[in-house]
Amino acid sequence: MVNNQNYLAVEEFSRIPWLVHGFGLAGFDLESLKLDFRLADFQPVEMKQEHSTRVLVVDRPPDRKVAGDALITPKAGLLLVVKTADCLPIFLVDTEHQLVAAVHGGWRGTAGRIAETAFETMRKSFSTRPDQTLAALGPAIEARCYEVGQEVYDFFLRQGFPPDRIFLPGDRAGQFFLDLKAANFWLLSEVLGLQAENIFSLELCTFCRPDLLSHRRQPDDQARLINFIGIKD
Repeated sequence: MVNNQNYLAVEEFSRIPWLVHGFGLAGFDLESLKLDFRLADFQPVEMKQEHSTRVLVVDRPPDRKVAGDALITPKAGLLLVVKTADCLPIFLVDTEHQLVAAVHGGWRGTAGRIAETAFETMRKSFSTRPDQTLAALGPAIEARCYEVGQEVYDFFLRQGFPPDRIFLPGDRAGQFFLDLKAANFWLLSEVLGLQAENIFSLELCTFCRPDLLSHRRQPDDQARLINFIGIKD
């Protein structure tokens, strides 16, 4: 992990010369992007995030904020932005075709297999291959801090997730601890075929760390962590 004061980076991603990325810390906002000399020439692309499974391919800055929960681009100069405050930000990098994706992985999107939809869109549109794809999982609420009910458990089961891999028994009957990272790791590695050693995870809990933001810890705080990825000119 690389700490750039305002955001965290995955060391393996930082070695890619044509890539910029970061998982924002508390206090780093959209205005901060313009003040960072490494990012000043990029044009941010935001989404109206809806906890959906909608994936959008962009090759120019849209005229307005687009509705969806994953962005893909092959174009340099665009900075794909995902906002989180307990949900899991996921980056996908096609090293063969210089293509990137940013995915918003809340429990609904994860259960709807949005990471799979994003990768399949990359594969169909740009011939992305799993053996040439890297993934990064950013800070999110960890399993022991994320208790959910029976309806969430049942939804994941209907979507084909292995319960023993992503759930632990909760503190009360009918409650379960959900591991968002484990769910997405399973999708990426065992469903899509990415190599496990090419999936990098920042093991930081948004609920536990004061330098991150958590909706569960501070439900009235509307601020969000700014996570970004882009291709250099």
